[in-house]
Amino acid sequence: MYIVPVLELTNNDELSELEFKTTDDISAEISLIGQERAKKALHFGLHLNQKGYNVFVCGVNGCGKSSYSTILAKRLSKDMDVPSDWCYVYNFKKSYKPNVLRLKSGYGAILKKELEILINRLKIDVPKIFNSKEYEERKNDIYNAHKIKIEEVVDKLNLNAINYDFKFTMTENGLTPMPLSLHHLRKIEDISSQLNQEIQSTLRHINVIESQLVNRIKQLDGKVAFDLVDFHIKPVLQKFYHNNDVVNFLEEIEDDIVKNYKEFLCESNSLNCEFLNRYVVNLFIDNSQLKSAPVIRELNPTYSNLLGSIEYTGEIGALRTDHTKIRAGSLHESNGGFLIVNAKELLEDKEAWQGLKRALISKKITIENPPHNFNMVESIKPQPIDLNIKIIIIGDDETYQSLNKYDDEFNKLFKIKAEFNSEMDRTTKNIINLSGFVANMCKQNKLLPFDKSAIKEIINYSSRLAGAKNKLTCCFNDIQEAIFESEAISRFKSKKIVSLTEVQEALVDKKNREGRYEEILNELIINDMLLIDTSGKKVGQINGLSVVESGKYLFARPNKITASTFLGKEGIINIEREADQSGSIYDKSVYIITGYLGGKYAQKRPLSLNASITFEQSYDYIDGDSASSAELYAILSSLSLVPINQSIAVTGSVNQKGVIQPIGAVNEKIEGYFDLCDKRGLTGEEGVIIPKQNINDLMLKKEVIEAVAKQMFTIYAISTIDEGIEVLTGIKAGKIDKKGNYCPGTMHYFVQKKLESYALLNKDYE
Repeated sequence: MYIVPVLELTNNDELSELEFKTTDDISAEISLIGQERAKKALHFGLHLNQKGYNVFVCGVNGCGKSSYSTILAKRLSKDMDVPSDWCYVYNFKKSYKPNVLRLKSGYGAILKKELEILINRLKIDVPKIFNSKEYEERKNDIYNAHKIKIEEVVDKLNLNAINYDFKFTMTENGLTPMPLSLHHLRKIEDISSQLNQEIQSTLRHINVIESQLVNRIKQLDGKVAFDLVDFHIKPVLQKFYHNNDVVNFLEEIEDDIVKNYKEFLCESNSLNCEFLNRYVVNLFIDNSQLKSAPVIRELNPTYSNLLGSIEYTGEIGALRTDHTKIRAGSLHESNGGFLIVNAKELLEDKEAWQGLKRALISKKITIENPPHNFNMVESIKPQPIDLNIKIIIIGDDETYQSLNKYDDEFNKLFKIKAEFNSEMDRTTKNIINLSGFVANMCKQNKLLPFDKSAIKEIINYSSRLAGAKNKLTCCFNDIQEAIFESEAISRFKSKKIVSLTEVQEALVDKKNREGRYEEILNELIINDMLLIDTSGKKVGQINGLSVVESGKYLFARPNKITASTFLGKEGIINIEREADQSGSIYDKSVYIITGYLGGKYAQKRPLSLNASITFEQSYDYIDGDSASSAELYAILSSLSLVPINQSIAVTGSVNQKGVIQPIGAVNEKIEGYFDLCDKRGLTGEEGVIIPKQNINDLMLKKEVIEAVAKQMFTIYAISTIDEGIEVLTGIKAGKIDKKGNYCPGTMHYFVQKKLESYALLNKDYE
């Protein structure tokens, strides 16, 4: 047993390495502190341009993994080229399969604008030129030539028809016979039969001439339309001569407009907008404003947000779409750069995760709505886009392990794991870096400077958050909160510099804001609604310490643990387990206690006892093994009838050999019990038993340290159950002699005798 001295209750380093008066004297660059392994992995993964070398970044919340991944990606992106623009355009051969055009950055917007200008000009110029005097004259020339040819054919027919006192003329109804005189009027039927062959020949000739007229008019219109369109589109072609796909598209537009020039002859307000949509460029991805490769953080990675979508409009009970309604996702927007997504949000949408993997495997992004949306009347299949991207997924280690185990494609696509630490060593380098972090926070956010005493307190707070005096936390969100809140208090006081007092006040205020539940529990204990004894001695009862989590706030709850032992062979009955209120780790600890009892007292005869243990007045789910030593002490007390000092609370797990093992949240547990005792009034008898290994974790608040210094509160550090027995009961634990018996008057002797009596009684009842 070791009574922990005051000097070991916190880190007493004077921090002589801090050679500054305030943070104004610190010149430090923004850097990631204590994460050398993660930084190296991230750098390697993001620099390696091979398929499958995407990065999964894992670590606890608040350790800087998201912000640093973004910072690094942006830093690397500055040395990368701006990626191409992408445009979806109408496919004149297969309208349901829109084509995609890849253009140099900035040229997508130019193409879209140029075509808008082209179509707007043609809306004006096509009607204008087809209503022009020049066009009418050229058209009249064709009609006049046609008229002359028709007249020549009819005149030839009339040379023969005159013999029958008839002549033929061309009317709207076609070739019409006219009598030369009423005196020689004959029936048309007779004339037809006599002149039928010649009339038929004449009609065929007229049809040929009229077909020629139609073709000549078409040729004229086509020539006029072509000259007009060609005049306007040539400058556009010249701007994109270097891009064959764009040139081919523009030539297709030219052919289509010439073919469909009549669509432009209507008044502007009556033009067929649906038809004209084929000439609209969907500027799908516009990178004209970028100066380097993109870095996108997708905060809501649903299927559509990630992989794009196709929109639909309702028309007369049907749903329609076209290439102008194709929408980009963040995968398209970050193409050529970096995309950062959160694992939890991504995996909530199974289709998004599967779609992302398909894109990475094929190195192409296919835009299609999710399967359950394919009940549309009309759909399209846009041409896929080539994918060149680096994906960074932010998650935790549990998610990484699950994906690695159950998703066969995951480890082929995310070959780099960058794992962020939750803590770092409290070295001179890291202390200086943490001081620089505070300085940078002050400068970036225009905060008041922090003096050396304030920095020291923040460093100690960092160790407290890390749960060890020789460690510092890597969870900088909590440090940031302490910085902001301390600075705010200084401003309220109209101070110019943040000092130790303001940091301490901020930390106390934070605890008070979040500690309402702890306060309620303490009130229940003080008012004897929850029965916790902090004085006297009792058999089979002990104060154990558990931790309650309320949001981010941890605090200790003293628990009365009781044990009852009686005749039987069932062993230890775990009341929490029987009531379905315990977890597997807690249940395991009970079996370990059974192993200890068997190894200690059942070497010559079977272990014969019934024992029940429970957390009194506990109605919540219980898990963990940090109370296993306390439960064992309660059982030993019940068997031996040796009372336990109720002034001392216990934490620590035990193995089957009686060795005490370290536990977590030791500072919270000590302080929680201290606060209860302090409210009742310290007598000097109160204290806490902790595992010896946890001495290195002690970063206790000043009230506890002061009480220990005044010998009003004691912290005992032990390595074995035997050491704890002597602290709690005041008697020796006892050693075994050569005959396998324990020395009389010791705890183990009393327990052994009770178990022997149980064995004899059990035999009598068999």
